[in-house]
Amino acid sequence: MSLQACADLLERGDPDRFRAVLAAPVAARPVLLPLYAFNLEVARAPWVSAEVMIGEMRLQWWRDLLDEIVAGGTVRKHEVATPLSGVLDADGAKVLIPLVEARRLDLQRDPFEDRAAFDQYLQDTSGALFWTAGRALGAQAAAEPVFRDAGQASGLAAWLLAVPELEARGRVPLPDGRAAAVQALARDGLGWLVRARQGFGAVDRLARSALLSGWRASVVLGRAAQVPGRVADGQLAESEAARRLALLRASMTRRI
Repeated sequence: MSLQACADLLERGDPDRFRAVLAAPVAARPVLLPLYAFNLEVARAPWVSAEVMIGEMRLQWWRDLLDEIVAGGTVRKHEVATPLSGVLDADGAKVLIPLVEARRLDLQRDPFEDRAAFDQYLQDTSGALFWTAGRALGAQAAAEPVFRDAGQASGLAAWLLAVPELEARGRVPLPDGRAAAVQALARDGLGWLVRARQGFGAVDRLARSALLSGWRASVVLGRAAQVPGRVADGQLAESEAARRLALLRASMTRRI
């Protein structure tokens, strides 16, 4: 039931967020580790089995956990659930409920209805995670748009990186895969980052640690905006040196 179990899960399953946690202040890690481990478990639940019912049961388990935290009663014991219940209050758990519900879309493998549905998916997943982490680290309600914009941009970058794998799994990952539409999408993501950055200065330094997991977003979105064909070709990832530099810069400034 320790934070080490959460760290081990992240190191294996979400190395980018694991690196972000290591770059965060020590005081932030007990908050970030269970939140990110929870996100990992929920995100991969729809993909662990070809049986939709198995994925549905896994997602419902996490939804039930959030309901227990909201209710304020006894919370089930689990290597992620237990430390998570020490991080989330009822309002924080409520913010994460849409995250679980959004992942049910992954069970069906259906394409997004339109761009608005895709944006909402990014907001319900990555946007909600960023805001929950920021809030748990002391961010005030007025800063919610900062975290949600940064989260949506980061979620988009991660999604674009995953497009080839999603297509290999039979998913139609983008509402419009044409080059011009992908380029417009990436540019919108860069715009969300610009808008978020305008509010970074008003966010407490510790709370800004919740933004570090978006350390790749700017470079990835920039590459997609420049050459949108890189997305489908699986050529979007930056070099290891560029990744390390971006994380170092983010860790020093608490900005992405």
